[in-house]
Amino acid sequence: MRDPGRTYQTIGNRLPKVDAMAKVTGETLFADDIELPRMLYAKCARSTEPHARIVSIDTSRAEAHPDVRAILVGSEIPTRYGILPVSQDEEALAVDRVRHAGEAVAAVAATSEEAAEEAAGLIRIEYDPLPAVMSIEEALAPGAARIHEYVPDGNVHKMVSLEFGSVEEGFAEADHVREDVFFYEGSTHLPIEQHAAVASWRLDGKLTLWSSTQTPHYVHRALAKVLGLPPSRIRVIAMPNGGGFGGKSDPFGHEIVVAKLAMKTGRPVKMTLTREEVFYAHRGRHPVLMWVKTGFKRDGAITAMHFRTFLDGGAYGSYGVASTYYTGALQTVTYKIDHYKFEGVRVFTNKPPCGPKRGHGTPQPRFALEAHLDKAAEDLGLDPVEMRKRHLVDENSITANYMRVTTSGLARCIDAVVRASGWIERRGKLPPGKGLGFAASSYLSGAGLPIYWNRMPHSGVQLKIDRGGGVAVFCGSTDIGQGSDSVLAYVVAEVLGIDYRDVQVFTADTDMTPVDLGSYSSRVTLMTGNAAIEAATKLRDQLFEVAAEALQASPKDLEARSGRIEVAGRPDRSISFIEAANEAEARFGTLGAVGSYRPPESAAKYKGGGVGPSPCYSFTACVVEVTVDLATGWYVVDKVWIAHDCGTAVNPLLVEGQVEGSVYMGLGEATMEAQVFRKGVHEIPSMLDYKSPTTKEMPPVETILVETEDPEGPFGAKEAGQGPLLPVPPAFVNALHDATGVRFDQVPVGPDLVRKGLEEKAKGRPRIGPKGVPDVAWKEPTRIALPWAKTGDTTVRR
Repeated sequence: MRDPGRTYQTIGNRLPKVDAMAKVTGETLFADDIELPRMLYAKCARSTEPHARIVSIDTSRAEAHPDVRAILVGSEIPTRYGILPVSQDEEALAVDRVRHAGEAVAAVAATSEEAAEEAAGLIRIEYDPLPAVMSIEEALAPGAARIHEYVPDGNVHKMVSLEFGSVEEGFAEADHVREDVFFYEGSTHLPIEQHAAVASWRLDGKLTLWSSTQTPHYVHRALAKVLGLPPSRIRVIAMPNGGGFGGKSDPFGHEIVVAKLAMKTGRPVKMTLTREEVFYAHRGRHPVLMWVKTGFKRDGAITAMHFRTFLDGGAYGSYGVASTYYTGALQTVTYKIDHYKFEGVRVFTNKPPCGPKRGHGTPQPRFALEAHLDKAAEDLGLDPVEMRKRHLVDENSITANYMRVTTSGLARCIDAVVRASGWIERRGKLPPGKGLGFAASSYLSGAGLPIYWNRMPHSGVQLKIDRGGGVAVFCGSTDIGQGSDSVLAYVVAEVLGIDYRDVQVFTADTDMTPVDLGSYSSRVTLMTGNAAIEAATKLRDQLFEVAAEALQASPKDLEARSGRIEVAGRPDRSISFIEAANEAEARFGTLGAVGSYRPPESAAKYKGGGVGPSPCYSFTACVVEVTVDLATGWYVVDKVWIAHDCGTAVNPLLVEGQVEGSVYMGLGEATMEAQVFRKGVHEIPSMLDYKSPTTKEMPPVETILVETEDPEGPFGAKEAGQGPLLPVPPAFVNALHDATGVRFDQVPVGPDLVRKGLEEKAKGRPRIGPKGVPDVAWKEPTRIALPWAKTGDTTVRR
């Protein structure tokens, strides 16, 4: 007889699936004569202080709750972790100090989510408040309260200073020099699906975690480190994400908490963050203050650029070191810059940590650069489109900071949006209150280096062919709504000449699939696609070998299509894919193959050169049209025209969806989205109050795909999921200027700010934006010779 008071372990690695006739006795389910424990639900007690020492944690009232089965505090899992090896500064539960309001301090596991939330509210935490640092200026102020002790210089998390060539020489050669200051407010990802995780602990010492994550490989690493378990005894399964946008790219405390609670109780434990808690998990867009100084020739050629960024990083490191470098890495990839200097500083503040949001560190400087160029064109009396187009980076070249550009369809993108929007015929001829704005951009197709530097592949794929002609694809990548699972099926089907519906894709399981580093940096199509092509090509070679004998032909004369292998141009001489697969298995044994991908070696050999290089870059051009009521400041975005160089569009419908999703997010950041705080507390941590565009605010979007067939991409493909966001905010503020005559050097810009700008214009001050940047003792720059100074040729061929 089973003991109803006993806790039983799950069988195998799957979550229990019990039919409606299962008996329930106490807290144990009985189904098919297997004893399964019931799920527990976890909730966290969170800090009410933005910065404080933890004096005491009293869990006695929560322990007395009848439905509580375990309580966890930070001292039980004190090991620090983080996504980057240089910023291992997070604790799953705060041990002795909290650094932002909403930080998790203790956790409760109970028999229901309601009971867990009730019990978490019974935990009493005593704090000794510390001064809260809530802005870039406060963080850099002398004597500011220190948020972390491991950084040597106050609250400075990372400082970068790089100079390529000599900007002073470049400025001396310029006919016109311009300086501007800009600010880009922080925002959050707002995925429809909140973060959630379930953990199960087996009697044989095996932990399984199911999580809504973009990076199962790195979650796996963090669990092993914090829990002290051998990696071979941890399994992480990334579930298909209901939206990620970079917000699920870190390992998170709730994933570690449910794992530890499962180990303590021997029962599956689930935690789903509330929408408010997602705002505290954050990792969203950094607020960035920027200063840019650029020297121009009369035709708009850039002789020198000096770019400074000041990042508000929030309470922890996250991807912040990389984010800092990204705010200076890609300015050179769009337009030719003869000399370039970048200085960036990221500071800690007592806010939820910032990290990678769609475009990771590049939308902010792109906003500043494109608005700055619009002003320069006006100064020089040039059309802003023509000025840019004259000085685009060449194909097959290396930029001032050693970014290697392969193909570029930017000129074609520009031509496409200019033609579609009627730019030449309409700009400058519209009635007052109507305006057109233009901007262009570039973005990477996957990072050139892994987070943990090593020589191993960035992505791996395994394939298997069964006797019925079905093909199974195993890959560690995660589908976060961008359609990467479908792309894997298309790529394999194309190589093998079969219907994509005969391909089954199995992804994101650290026990079952090869390592993929994650769904971030627009890397999945390019990297997993190339790995899949390599694996599928190996299998196709085996199939061609046996088919060649059957058809009395050379393997090199064969082609695979429509489920058959035939002699090229001779469909009458063919055999079916299934026949070839069965014959190949008879000869070679079980049909399987592996493929992997590692990006080409980067030309950037200097310290800091690991951020920015990519196998290839996408390019985008955008025109935005607005109508502004000059009496009230109320405006409407009438239409957006956007052209994106995606290489080859593997699935045009998916690419268009990614482009238009980027436009939506870019407009949100430009017009209304802001992660703001008051008195140390998040002002609007809900979807009711945090404003994001709805279908009512979303304008018509005309999407134009420009295909360039890049040699680095699978079948020529490049990225499409992030780059199209970048030109939208600057094109919007440039359109506002065309409509109102006011320069908006900060985003978001709501109607209230437009009205304020119109009032300032009436006073002779037609600008809204920051007045300056903090004084910082920048370190001496690392000086790197320009690539063409070494070769004597500005077009450095691959």
